[in-house]
Amino acid sequence: MTLLAIKPAEQAVAARAATPLTLPDILFYLLAALTVAGAAGVALSRNILYSAIGLLMALLGAGSLYIFLGADFLAVTQLLVYIGGVLVLIMFAVMLTNRITEITVSNSSVGLFGGVMLFLATAPVLVAVAVLTPFAAQVPGPMEHTTAAIGDGFLTRWLLPFEVASLVLLATLVGAVVIARKEIKAD
Repeated sequence: MTLLAIKPAEQAVAARAATPLTLPDILFYLLAALTVAGAAGVALSRNILYSAIGLLMALLGAGSLYIFLGADFLAVTQLLVYIGGVLVLIMFAVMLTNRITEITVSNSSVGLFGGVMLFLATAPVLVAVAVLTPFAAQVPGPMEHTTAAIGDGFLTRWLLPFEVASLVLLATLVGAVVIARKEIKAD
């Protein structure tokens, strides 16, 4: 069954001529490796400060990939929201929490065996799909700014979903404040 699914894709890959790596290719792979290394640091580090630094690397790598792929709005949003907002909030929470290193996490290694087994089961499939898929190679066009078009879309065609998403985020923030105030009063 697996050979029936993989064999045609494998033949298509073999038919393609190998092209040498160019500087943009190498840069793309370096940024992807930075992103994956940062994500691995988040998942595998037992120190929360190192996990936050790994998250910074992963978010910077993802933002760099957005710039590299010509998605300027997503890159700026990634930089402002996730790195400038969420990650700084996490870093302040880590640094302002007293004696965070004295806290032992009760389930620190419970899922390690299951995680390794899940990785061993899914990684070969994902690698086979990534390597054997005949991706359409296109020469990228000139880089265009997408921010104005996305802004126009948010304020015209997609106004209702944009406002609904804003209300959901506002409700989430209010709920977080209410839950935090209850925990403070309980102490």
